[in-house]
Amino acid sequence: MLITETIQALLVPLSLLLLLPSETVAATLGICYGRVANNLPPTSEVVNILKTNGISNVRIFNPDPVTLQSFSGTGINLMTGVPNEVLPSLASGTPASALQWLQTNIFAHIVPSQIRYIAVGNEVLLKDPFYAPHVVPAMVNIYQALKTLNLDNTIKLSSPQAASVLSKSYPPSLGAFNPSLRSVLLPLLNFLRETESPFMVNVYPYFSYTSSTWNHISLDYALFRSNDMVQDGTLMYGNLFEATIDAIVHAIEKEGFAEVGVVVSETGWPKGGGEAASAENALAYNENVVRRVVGNVGTPKRPGVGIEVYLFDLFDENGKSGDECEKHFGIFGLDGIKAYDLRFNSGN
Repeated sequence: MLITETIQALLVPLSLLLLLPSETVAATLGICYGRVANNLPPTSEVVNILKTNGISNVRIFNPDPVTLQSFSGTGINLMTGVPNEVLPSLASGTPASALQWLQTNIFAHIVPSQIRYIAVGNEVLLKDPFYAPHVVPAMVNIYQALKTLNLDNTIKLSSPQAASVLSKSYPPSLGAFNPSLRSVLLPLLNFLRETESPFMVNVYPYFSYTSSTWNHISLDYALFRSNDMVQDGTLMYGNLFEATIDAIVHAIEKEGFAEVGVVVSETGWPKGGGEAASAENALAYNENVVRRVVGNVGTPKRPGVGIEVYLFDLFDENGKSGDECEKHFGIFGLDGIKAYDLRFNSGN
């Protein structure tokens, strides 16, 4: 990183003003609070951990009443999820029934001013394609419900997708969505443009590295320490994180939705349980992501256009299924002590 960028990263606060394609918003560094575990500390302790480390934006995956109540009045902003399995009922209902769902499951437990986003489903196209046709209809009903409450301008809706929605990602300028998913993605993008909401994507260079065929992705490229730059036209890429984001941006632009910004709704690196999974590598990855967010670095395609990012994960989740590494993304131990010395801003 350039010396000037390093100085900038040390001086600027966590929230910065930046220019997204459609409007000026605050650049945000947040963290995901996954709860698929049976040994997590009480949420009241979690709030203290977050405040101690200057983290004021959190993503939760389900609108759990106790969790929401614990965050109420703390000043911490939330992205709260709508579970995939709820999508059919929200889609087939009315704005009035969506309003009732919001009131019962979210607003009865926390003031609306603390809700920054509602994430309608998570990686539906990858994990639960059965629910795919219900995503946008559910979002439309929720949006109309928010409009009834005059909250449509302050609470934005999106539906986080895996980066695998791309059929092409290399080089980034060839980024394109999987044609088989366009029937869902195009209405989603249209909704996002009309409501001035971002496209959310979960970006995991770790999994790209470990699953790459013939090892064409190097560990150094995934960990921001490659000396070999990848040239794409006039642009140069030194890491997979920025290359993936720009591939998404190119794919969105190809579909005619250049106004839609991108939010990284999850990204992280495991510290155990798999190839190249270590605290050292997790620190190397996450600190470079943090530096780019706090320093308002942007990407080669959109330099200086800050990226809103949510790091994954607050704690290890011992109830996660899948590969063993899925359980070991936690940045903090259960005692609230960092598993490695990641600084979220200049003061932590």
